[in-house]
Amino acid sequence: MRSIASVVTVAEMEARKIRHDSTELWMRAIQPALWLLIFGEVLNSVKVLAPAGYSYMQYIAPGVLAQSVLFVAIFYGITIVWERDVGLLTKLLSTPSPRSSIVIGKALASAVRGVFQAVVIFALSLLLGIRLRFDPLDVLGVFGIVVMLSMCFSSFSMILASFLKTRDRMMGIGQVLTMPLFFASSAIYPISLMPYWLKYVAYVNPLSYVVDAMRSLLLTGDYSSVPLDLGALVVATVFFVGVASVVVKRLVQ
Repeated sequence: MRSIASVVTVAEMEARKIRHDSTELWMRAIQPALWLLIFGEVLNSVKVLAPAGYSYMQYIAPGVLAQSVLFVAIFYGITIVWERDVGLLTKLLSTPSPRSSIVIGKALASAVRGVFQAVVIFALSLLLGIRLRFDPLDVLGVFGIVVMLSMCFSSFSMILASFLKTRDRMMGIGQVLTMPLFFASSAIYPISLMPYWLKYVAYVNPLSYVVDAMRSLLLTGDYSSVPLDLGALVVATVFFVGVASVVVKRLVQ
């Protein structure tokens, strides 16, 4: 019960920051809008990129959603470094709360940003006339995947922050990692079109499983691969949360 209370307290504290200053959320929403409005519209006529019966705008919408959540989560470690610099993280780690509760609470706060990105993508899809499956259960399933994706990569970002320890380094490594993770997945083109060596990278990239699950829920309605996709995402999330809980103390050493 103490651990659960700690998770809720940390998540609430982080959520208050978003409520007081939501500028970052709106700025982050610009990038997925550009991907849909420019990249998606330009390649919408290329039939080979989307499965038969679907437009490229339909195909890319779940990928853009996953990408926007990834970009928000992967830079979350910068916030952790800033909290270390101003002394907040030291005070937080000195409390009786388990470190895992602190990591999970902060990862859940990152998930709030991810859910906001999902709402933005859904709104843009409606405005642009992109036909997606907005069944209530499917939408709830997408929100659940977004939460896990945010927790997975925000925890990964906290691991990086524990070793890099400066905001400049975190910004640099975030820029280096986000685009390869994005392009080495099925977010904007099928894995079948990739070079032989890149397919293996895509198969171990958690983002590929996230995009596949989102397409099943929002596009095809074929749930046969969803258990595998969710299993891979859960394993990656548990692993990164566990490692982050162990190494986050390095930030204050």
